[in-house]
Amino acid sequence: MDGSADLIQADWRTLAALAPGQRATQYEVRLSPGTDVESYHAAVRAADPGLYPVAKSATDPTTVAVIGFASVLTVLLGTVSALGVFNTVVLDARERRRDIGVLKSIGMTPRQVTAMMVTSMAALGAAGGLAGIPIGVAAHHLVVPAMADAAGVALPPFMVEVWRAPLLALLTLAGVVIAVLGALVPARSAARLTIATVLHNE
Repeated sequence: MDGSADLIQADWRTLAALAPGQRATQYEVRLSPGTDVESYHAAVRAADPGLYPVAKSATDPTTVAVIGFASVLTVLLGTVSALGVFNTVVLDARERRRDIGVLKSIGMTPRQVTAMMVTSMAALGAAGGLAGIPIGVAAHHLVVPAMADAAGVALPPFMVEVWRAPLLALLTLAGVVIAVLGALVPARSAARLTIATVLHNE
């Protein structure tokens, strides 16, 4: 995965099997928990002045950048989705003003009106999640290998097969949450309309 044609990272057994007479040019050492890194570096320099120990950062900048970009994109997509739901509920409430007025006139409370509108949007969010997840997984299985092939990288299966049932269930729940959050404000606004206001507008 390094991308360099003359570099391979391997353990001792793999190196011995591939090139028995080849010597390693770089060593990666994992220290035991609690080991003082600077003391270890000093011991290495004292044992062989030709070795130049360097502490490896616990965080990979590339990984942080990729995860950060993906997180920001996810938040933006979720916000856009919630705004789409918000717009849909506003338009739906305007079209159903007469129905809401009739329901309130026969005793429906504002809380019940809010629950009715939010529940309808939550059902649509669940349906959208159930329909979108298979499409998203299929797109992932097509796009990620294609990107890896274009970059000349062979991805191991564990880096591609990342979808598990609990994660997919959470994604479906996320669709419901986005729908509810987007519908809550306009639904409460519609629930506060008085019967007189509805009839006046009619």
